[in-house]
Amino acid sequence: MKLEISLFKFDKKSDYLPFYTKHFLKIKSEKTLLDILNTINNENPFGYENDGNFDLVVNGLYLKASVTITQLVEKFGKELTIDPISVRRAGNDLIINDNDFNEKLNVLNDFIKEEDKKAYIELKHYYYASDTLNHKSDYIGDAVLILASDLIAANKSNESKILEALNNHEAGASFHTSLENRILNFDKSVEEKIIDIQKKLNLISQEKQNFRVNNTLIIDFEKFEDTNDIKHDFKDFNIAYYASKSSDKTESLLNKLDAKFLNLDSLKLDLAKSTFSKNQDITYCVATTIMLDAFDNNADFLLVDNDDDFYIFDYNRKALEKCSGRDVILPVIHLNELQKLVAGEHTSVNKTLVKHQVNPEII
Repeated sequence: MKLEISLFKFDKKSDYLPFYTKHFLKIKSEKTLLDILNTINNENPFGYENDGNFDLVVNGLYLKASVTITQLVEKFGKELTIDPISVRRAGNDLIINDNDFNEKLNVLNDFIKEEDKKAYIELKHYYYASDTLNHKSDYIGDAVLILASDLIAANKSNESKILEALNNHEAGASFHTSLENRILNFDKSVEEKIIDIQKKLNLISQEKQNFRVNNTLIIDFEKFEDTNDIKHDFKDFNIAYYASKSSDKTESLLNKLDAKFLNLDSLKLDLAKSTFSKNQDITYCVATTIMLDAFDNNADFLLVDNDDDFYIFDYNRKALEKCSGRDVILPVIHLNELQKLVAGEHTSVNKTLVKHQVNPEII
């Protein structure tokens, strides 16, 4: 088996910008990603840690150097791009300056012992995997929230004081975005710990949230109908699909189209909808990233599959533009509208299209 590897390179002492070196590696005795790094290093030395627990990013997912080559190929194929866990904090190739991670632990100083500090170090990949850091560098960090959950479980008498310490941090738990799509073989119990902390801090609304901020208009997208007669296959269209739920009916419809569906990492980002009533900013920042990435990659429209996502992306454009400093003009189409367009039900679908903030003007 032969792998094509793009390896991140950057020396803060001599390089102005990072770059990638290409390596075509024929697998012989190598079993893990760490073995691959060691083989490359033997021929072309670079900065990394020769340790199976070394944290890395491969093709956009966070993982450990101990991951097997078999797992990598099954997930990504034979073309691998290897990055440090924080490109902006890279100092010597794959080795980063992690002072920001270490400093965030200070919020729990009154409650931790030496073994807790060691446990925190093991949570480093959860800290850097958070998309929130791309929008809020002073975010308290998922690693702190996970450790806080463990500390409370170990000693309930400290719960109120730990929650108070977390609550006093300006960029706290309300800025959390899900880690589920960002870490290879993610343990969902980790996300459950963070959600439990958010619930204890009363950050998750128990009521139906209103994503139509400053807009009272409600659109009835009606029900999704199966479509066998394809009158418009959307050939020559580039579609960015932000999928929040999987459905056999949805997949069946999309598979019948000749459109190009963009494969963008941003389309897997979490909008932090559960805490929207407490913190709209992080939702707007993520939504802006998704919209602009789709626009910059020549999407004709953003496709969503539920009402809430439609309102977030289409009805809050002024807030999105404030986040980015750019006009956000990409049209948004609801899946149910796409179904009607595919079936040629133009009169019916036009009733909702004209109510969009940006009319797709497809008809």
